[in-house]
Amino acid sequence: MSTMVSNLELIRRVPLFSMLTATQAESVSEAVVKRRLKRGDAIVEQGKKSNALSIILTGRARVITTDQRGREVILATMQPGDYVGEMSLIDNEPHSATVRAEVQTDVLVLGRLEFARCLPENSSMAYAVMRGLVQRLRHADRKIESLALMDVYGRVARALLEFASQDAEGNAVIRDKVSRQDLAKMVGASREMVSRVMKDLEERGFIETRSDGSMLVKERLNSLG
Repeated sequence: MSTMVSNLELIRRVPLFSMLTATQAESVSEAVVKRRLKRGDAIVEQGKKSNALSIILTGRARVITTDQRGREVILATMQPGDYVGEMSLIDNEPHSATVRAEVQTDVLVLGRLEFARCLPENSSMAYAVMRGLVQRLRHADRKIESLALMDVYGRVARALLEFASQDAEGNAVIRDKVSRQDLAKMVGASREMVSRVMKDLEERGFIETRSDGSMLVKERLNSLG
């Protein structure tokens, strides 16, 4: 009985469950299991299914994915009140990232059947899950945009290096004015993005426009290309 009471108290502290009626909260409290994770333990693993929603009560966890070269990329940090696994519960696909405890972390685990039962009974909980998914999607969009911008930097740098030829002093120079429009077509990005990258490269001293209209390409542009 005491476990159920403590689970009920814990559920009341979780924003996702704050809209549940007393009966619903009790039904969820009977269905959740509390788990304690040590530092480094995985809450969910990329490519696997856990068939459960895990809500962080205490501690901290990192969302990690692995790129093509096998390097770990940290996508986000999860704090108490955050939850993980709902995407996999909704579409029945494996987890798209690994979530690992950074310190000792307590989680409440709600299984697939109980989760499915909660949603139709409680539209506000379904709405809260939906809002959480939208926030994650927005965050992913911002991440994709910044990665795309980094990629455009590399492509612009390579194109400029290809345009450049050596002058009498041995400097890499682009003699004819490079049209932003042509550059954009070459690198497969918008004119606005290319202009933004060019302006930034100039401000950071990678390139320099000279009084005669030619462009000096600095040696260190190679590091971006």
